Order: sequence, then C-alpha cells, then structure tokens
Amino acid sequence: MAGPWTFTLLCGLLAATLIQATLSPTAVLILGPKVIKEKLTQELKDHNATSILQQLPLLSAMREKPAGGIPVLGSLVNTVLKHIIWLKVITANILQLQVKPSANDQELLVKIPLDMVAGFNTPLVKTIVEFHMTTEAQATIRMDTSASGPTRLVLSDCATSHGSLRIQLLHKLSFLVNALAKQVMNLLVPSLPNLVKNQLCPVIEASFNGMYADLLQLVKVPISLSIDRLEFDLLYPAIKGDTIQLYLGLPESAHRLKSSIGLINEKAADKLGSTQIVKILTQDTPEFFIDQGHAKVAQLIVLEVFPSSEALRPLFTLGIEASSEAQFYTKGDQLILNLNNISSDRIQLMNSGIGWFQPDVLKNIITEIIHSILLPNQNGKLRSGVPVSLVKALGFEAAESSLTKDALVLTPASLWKPSSPVSQ
Repeated sequence: MAGPWTFTLLCGLLAATLIQATLSPTAVLILGPKVIKEKLTQELKDHNATSILQQLPLLSAMREKPAGGIPVLGSLVNTVLKHIIWLKVITANILQLQVKPSANDQELLVKIPLDMVAGFNTPLVKTIVEFHMTTEAQATIRMDTSASGPTRLVLSDCATSHGSLRIQLLHKLSFLVNALAKQVMNLLVPSLPNLVKNQLCPVIEASFNGMYADLLQLVKVPISLSIDRLEFDLLYPAIKGDTIQLYLGLPESAHRLKSSIGLINEKAADKLGSTQIVKILTQDTPEFFIDQGHAKVAQLIVLEVFPSSEALRPLFTLGIEASSEAQFYTKGDQLILNLNNISSDRIQLMNSGIGWFQPDVLKNIITEIIHSILLPNQNGKLRSGVPVSLVKALGFEAAESSLTKDALVLTPASLWKPSSPVSQ
C-alpha cells in the first residue's frame, strides 16, 4: 500500500506547475565589493605595481617640484642634496583595497592604500636613514556613455591627496641627521602625490582595464547543457550602490526560437521583442512507469509563446507529450526522485494566431527550452523527497532503493539505534 501512495505523491508535486520565463534579457551578473577588490588586487600584482612604487624617482621629484621659480626652495633643495648620496624606496606594499559607492550612487570610489619605507644615505652617518610613508591613491569607476562606442565601465580621476600622506622617521639619530631627514621629508610632501599620479595611476588604470576585459571574456564563456550550450552577451553595465551589475542576454535560445518561428511565419518572428515570454504549464498528474528496468515519468505540457511581456494573447499554444528518465535514491528514510533528461515525444498545435503550421519544426528549440527551464524547476520541487514512514515504523533508520525489471524495490538498510540504553 505504501508504494503506490508514495509514487502518486511524488508525481503529484509535478502537477499544475506554471513557469513563466523571459528569454531576453534573462540574467544579471552582480559583482560586489569583494569580487572587485580581489580581481583588481590580482591585476595590480600582475602589473607589478609594487615594483613601480619601489622605482619611484624620489630625488628627481625633489629637484623638479621647486622649479616653479621660488629661489628659496631651489637653494634649500641644493643644500639638502649635497648631503645625500642616494634616496629611494626600500620596501613597498599595497594594502587592502576599499570599494565604496559615491555620493550620487552612480559611481564607485576605489581607495588603494600605499605603504612604503624609504631611505637615504648620507656621509654624516654610516647607517641608512629610514622613514615610513603612507598615502592613498583614489580613483573613480564610472560608466562611459560616449558616442564612440557601446557603454562601458572606465576608471578615471586617479590621484592622491596631500591629506592622506603621512611621513615619519623610523629611527632618530643625531641632531644634525634628524634635521636633515626632516628637510627631506618636508620636500617629499609636495612631490610624492605627483609621483603617484604620474607613475602609479597609469598602472592602476591598466589593471582595471585588464580586470574589465577578463570579466567580459568570462561572460562570453558558454555554459554546457546536456542538449546544447547556453551563451550570454553583455547588454549593458550598470553601477548600483557598491556593486557592478552586468546585464546579460540569452541570444542562443532567443535567436533560435525567433529563427525557427521565422521558418513558419516571418511576420510573426519579427514581432518577437526583447521581452518575449514563454509560459509552461504541466497538465494532470505525471505518470510513473518502469520499462525493462528503466524508470520514466511521462507528462503533458502546455507551452505558450508571447511576443512580448505586454502581449495579452500568445502567438501560438502547443501541447507536448514529454517523458523524462527518472532516478530514485534514498537519504535516510526519505525517498527522492530526480529527473535526468526530458524529451518531446509528441507535439500538437492547440491554437495559433499565426496560421496553421507543423509544430515538429519547433521540436529542437522547444525541447531545449523545457529542458533548461522546466526540468530544474521540477527537480527543485522533488529535492525534499517524501518520508517512507513504514521504514521507521518497522524499527529501521534508513531505506535503500533499487529497480528490477518491472518494480521499484525499497529495502530497510539498518536497525534503528535507541538514544539511551534500556534499564534492567
């Protein structure tokens, strides 16, 4: 008695299911701050950003900054440089990036903290005089809507502010050396922001362009299906809050459906817009049967195609007799059914607003649609399974399932173990 009731309940979960799918656009890839930070950090490593920081020409920058014509600054630089043999960045690190939304919620602000230790050598002391420098490069990710091409994301306004710059002597030495180090640090305050802008910002922009190109390439990688493959095209990017959103289309399924309908009626195919709708309704209770040791589920499906989301009437309605391979397995005392595949065994035209046609010309694309839309939905409903209460009622904790030539066999797997011993 338990067997037929179980099958009826399992198949009953599949009955009267309505699924509505918009074929294009169909997906949004959302990239949060964590993904952006990780991808951009890796690109900065690949572009040797820390090496660029270690090669910053600090001495040259100190010479060029007072070239505006102030004689006092020029003489001060010359006095300082007389006491310096070399000056360079010894170690450099890029700390954890920050990605935050801008005030207008249409741009992303990227902050890149820089941590460096620089040093100089002077005849006044035998050791290297070291000082710690921290600053922050900032850049903006925005949408470029110029007429020269499609909308894309760009990084711009890369710079560093004087307010984020901190320079501190690591080890105090003699009074004379400390005074010289203070003069060097004071001269670097106006020079370092220009160095970061001119030397590092181009690397940051190149890193972002590399990250964006990689993302666009990943978007175009097809996803394999058992029947065919699913491909995406980037429709347009957008920035919302602290995320980058890539709006994707499904050109393969949508285009093939339009192309197949075009073989029937070109005018009808032309009516298919970017928001074409497919409605799938399962009718009655699916039938479960076993044939020569193979389990199958047969079901009747009604499929309607609407040219757009605003259309009130479908272009046509199809009745589809479909069958799926069924696989049973158990999890504890739960019996679970999974549908592995689906085929359109017979297709009938129920009604049409584009004239009579032979529906078999749509068989391939219709099978693809119900496989990619209906099958995952049904397996999601079946995933929880149904309890085989008889198993525990007989004192067992689990069941095992197997198929014979013409039956599904349930076997208790192990004895039920009490939680506490029985008192003597």
